Amino acid sequence: AAQNALLFSFVVLATFVTLCNAQCYFIPNESSASNGCKDLSGVTHELKSDWKTENCESCHCSNDGIECCNTAAIPMGYDRDKCQAVFNKETCTYTVLEKKDPLKNCTVTAWVL
Repeated sequence: AAQNALLFSFVVLATFVTLCNAQCYFIPNESSASNGCKDLSGVTHELKSDWKTENCESCHCSNDGIECCNTAAIPMGYDRDKCQAVFNKETCTYTVLEKKDPLKNCTVTAWVL
């Protein structure tokens, strides 16, 4: 029973950490914008539309503005002295590789979205 309680606590904590570390930002609509949202590149998106950016973000346009969140899971639990995280922009994923031998993967115990 104690193991189950400990496991449950760990799952709740891991979920809480993941939710709290979500990498999101908000761009408020200009007062003159009534037909859509203007992103940081100056592109206007339709109200209630969704899109993905080339920086692996998922965005949504609402009356209030644009909310964008990172879609790539970021490795957190690994040996930072021995290993390095390498980002692949085409697949929006990280791979953690040994610094001395980049052909070898490192073990990752925690990821944050």
